[in-house]
Order: sequence, then structure tokens, then C-alpha cells
Amino acid sequence: MAYQSTEATILPQNFADTSTVQLAPLGTIRRGQDSTNGEGEFIYLKGVASTAVGDLVIYDQRAGTTTRTVAGSRGPVAVAMSSNVANQYGWYQVGGAAVVKSGAAVAGASVYLTATAGTVDDAVVATDKLEGARYKTADGTPSAGLAVLQLSRPSANGNG
Repeated sequence: MAYQSTEATILPQNFADTSTVQLAPLGTIRRGQDSTNGEGEFIYLKGVASTAVGDLVIYDQRAGTTTRTVAGSRGPVAVAMSSNVANQYGWYQVGGAAVVKSGAAVAGASVYLTATAGTVDDAVVATDKLEGARYKTADGTPSAGLAVLQLSRPSANGNG
């Protein structure tokens, strides 16, 4: 997950870094490139307690805040690029191939929220499907407990 900015403007904080001070306006969108995962899109947000790299969060773009996903979460979804905990600031991925925390899943499957905060799997739960996301790899790739999702501004909206 070594994304580098592809924009002409200077990135105030690397995508994989966390800061104790706000270095960009909350909700700022930037694009980046990774040699393995290709192009990605990221949003700058405030962290929440216990956030780890690869956690999925629901975010409030107006307030710039995040909440780790659990079953029943609703709203736009992003993937933490750093261990961006409460009162810190960092980037979250909303587009491209993202490495996420995952339970058992197979490549090509639909993505569903789980009761485990920040984690997804492919077990069908009628009201917890994540729209705008699809498994690109099975769990365990790139390592145990992780998988790659293809993201296109995902949202948890209660569809099954």
C-alpha cells in the first residue's frame, strides 16, 4: 500500500501517514498510484478510536468524521490507510484496489459488513451488502486476515 500522489499539487501528508494536526481540509479528495494496485482515490478525514490499517469506516463528509463499520452501518464507506485513531487525521481510500480486513471470502464475491468492527466478508446478509465494492482476491491475499477489494465510492445502504 505505497500509494504516491499523481496530482500536481503538493500532498500535505503521505497517504499512509497519520497526523496529530490537521494538514488538509477535511473531505479533500486526492488521487494516487501504486505499482501493485494501480490508481486509487482517497479522502482526508478525522480518525476514530481503534482504527487500524485496512479497517472499513463509514464517514460523514460534511463533518469529516469516521466510524468503524459493523453490521447495520449506513453511509459512504472508505478504507483506512493508516492507524488513524481518535483526534488524528489521515487518508482513507474510496476508489481503486484497496487492501482491507476480511473474513473468509472468495475472489469475485460480493462484499458484506460483519459484526466485527472494520471487517467485511462474503457471507450474504440481506441488509449488509456493500454497494460499489467487489472482492478481487480471496481472503489471505496479500496476507492472513486481508483481501483486496475493488472500490468505486462504496456505500452501505441496506440493500441485499
